[in-house]
Amino acid sequence: MSAVHLSIEAGIAEIRLDNPAKLNALTLAMIEALETYANAIEADRSVRVMRLTAEGERAFCVGADIREWSALDPRGFARGWVRRGHRAFDRLAQLSVPTIAVLSGHAFGGGLELAAACDMRVMAPKATLALPETGVGIVPGWSGTQRLARELPPAVLKQMAFAGQRLSAERALELGFVNAVADNPRAEADAIAAKILTSASQAVEVTKCLLAAAFGEGGEACIEALAGAAMAASPEKDEGVAAFFEKRKPQFAGGGT
Repeated sequence: MSAVHLSIEAGIAEIRLDNPAKLNALTLAMIEALETYANAIEADRSVRVMRLTAEGERAFCVGADIREWSALDPRGFARGWVRRGHRAFDRLAQLSVPTIAVLSGHAFGGGLELAAACDMRVMAPKATLALPETGVGIVPGWSGTQRLARELPPAVLKQMAFAGQRLSAERALELGFVNAVADNPRAEADAIAAKILTSASQAVEVTKCLLAAAFGEGGEACIEALAGAAMAASPEKDEGVAAFFEKRKPQFAGGGT
């Protein structure tokens, strides 16, 4: 039985973690499923918003499953665990559509890093955030020292990373890391998604791309994607492609060949 599920309905994709017995701790299979589903969402042009949820109210995700990574040798840990997690989380972070994480419970370690890969976050009042890695002799491995450094104040992040200090929902809201704290975070996320659906879809997509570049999230790809889209709509592209298939020199309006 899969511990991650994907559903798509009425323009909203939902990725759902489903391993509440283990507080949705991430296994390698779950990480690979996250990347697979992110690719599926990117390929589905009907999707306009992605919602990331988890089963159970105790924890959104308590991070990486220690039973999976603890026995890995250094090379296996770096290549097979850290890099694969980065690849999956980066894929989620760079989705073309807006993304919302619904934190009905605690988000620790990799769970917090997973939430940080989303554009927006909604938390339950009793949920907390933490980076407990140094307490078990490792370091944050899925962008807890990188992406989170762009989203939380330095002093706050350092106390979390050095000492395992938990961040309450209220404090996370005060710092601007979450968009709302609500007794029903799923309903709050649905309200945000519904509002996004009333906006122009292409304008939202381009705006996300521009903001991602400003925040240091895939800026190089953003620039080339926007430039590529502009040229794909140009008469020069049409002429160049036609000339290629007709085996002739292109006749561009500006005189170039």
